[in-house]
Amino acid sequence: MESHYNYGSIIDHIRQKWKEKHGFEFKITETDKPVINKLLAYFLRDEEMAAAAQLDLAKGIMLTGPIGCGKTSLMSLMNEVCSRTHQHLYRSGRDISIEYGRSGLDVLYKYTTNSFFPYTNVPRVYCFDDLGLEPRMPFWGDFNVMTEILLSRYQLMMSRRMVTHVITTLSADELEQLYGNRVRSCFRAMFNLIAYSHDAPDKRK
Repeated sequence: MESHYNYGSIIDHIRQKWKEKHGFEFKITETDKPVINKLLAYFLRDEEMAAAAQLDLAKGIMLTGPIGCGKTSLMSLMNEVCSRTHQHLYRSGRDISIEYGRSGLDVLYKYTTNSFFPYTNVPRVYCFDDLGLEPRMPFWGDFNVMTEILLSRYQLMMSRRMVTHVITTLSADELEQLYGNRVRSCFRAMFNLIAYSHDAPDKRK
């Protein structure tokens, strides 16, 4: 199936943006290409290509893969191609957990019921990086703050169309072991899974 977008030109554009921002080329390998094409179909809201890739544009993205394969970099590049309302803000699970340890329940509201643009009903899109690596913080009870945030954002997705993205090195089984079966069930409703192969090269080396 052919798209009315020129994906090759768009990739060249975002690579140029990366170089302007960081001062070096963004490496694209063969293992990147199927991942990039799916991400572009999603963030361009390319309905035909998204349908062909079995992507639901009402859901968010769960991007998985080994350490160093370029997951976070690719997701940041997608903000260069999508509309402003679909651009996402980044926070790592670790940073949110530390923030919760300092400030308590206000942090939960920040990323859930208060996660809307001012004076609008438009929800903020967050991309939670390194999901599953966050520490447990003992503040008003010992629990995993990301579990509570994800469950709340799931409810807000159902009622207010709030979209969430996550990036993780963990498998579905590892996530279920960490967060429980209830959260994994929500994940199926919240996310399109886009996965690197387990042998994707480490670009940091």
